[in-house]
Amino acid sequence: MIRGTVSIDVAICKGCELCIAACPQESLGLAAEINALGYRYAALVQDNCTGCINCALVCPEGAINVYREPKSAHKQERDRVLAL
Repeated sequence: MIRGTVSIDVAICKGCELCIAACPQESLGLAAEINALGYRYAALVQDNCTGCINCALVCPEGAINVYREPKSAHKQERDRVLAL
């Protein structure tokens, strides 16, 4: 399975929940705490992110960065051989 993670800029997140609705893995939720703007902010609540970037695409504040783990060297070699 492809693994990913997100980094959320809590200082600018307004807790609109668009990212939560867009996440097919249900990895995101609202934090119990509030930020300096007075909003509950989005947070990674499950460690099952695949790095699909849906959350970042719908975020109106641009508060989300998505990171994917690189494919392992073994998998890259296998994929190259299969492509031949």
